[in-house]
Amino acid sequence: MQRRSIKKDPGWSYIEVNGHVHRFEAGGHKLAKEIHSKLEDIMAGAREQGYMPGTEWVLRNIQEEKEEASGCHSEKLALAFGLIQTTPGTTIKIVKKLTICGDCHSLMKYASKISQREIVLRDTRFHYFKDGTCSCRDYW
Repeated sequence: MQRRSIKKDPGWSYIEVNGHVHRFEAGGHKLAKEIHSKLEDIMAGAREQGYMPGTEWVLRNIQEEKEEASGCHSEKLALAFGLIQTTPGTTIKIVKKLTICGDCHSLMKYASKISQREIVLRDTRFHYFKDGTCSCRDYW
């Protein structure tokens, strides 16, 4: 791709909170520090429940970089933002430009269980996460 000067469009996710639509890409946001802190909390809680980051979904060579890169997927950032900005019990609704990767799909299941929230994520289809399961039954 580099030899042909082809650039990949970044993936993004949207979440609507209090009537405002927020767009997330891997990168900055005015609440980046709080979002990343919340995401670390989510991932720590998920790890306690048995979650293991699925680094096979990241196209990098170094294991540490893979775990860091998968933590910056836009849907994870949108999820953390939604959990910060909404009241407990509120359904989190995320729209994703690309198909969700297996690692993010797994984390969403754990997050729905830990946060006791329903998470609706639309990519090429709708995923309804509730109590640690997804409506797609892990087939997408």
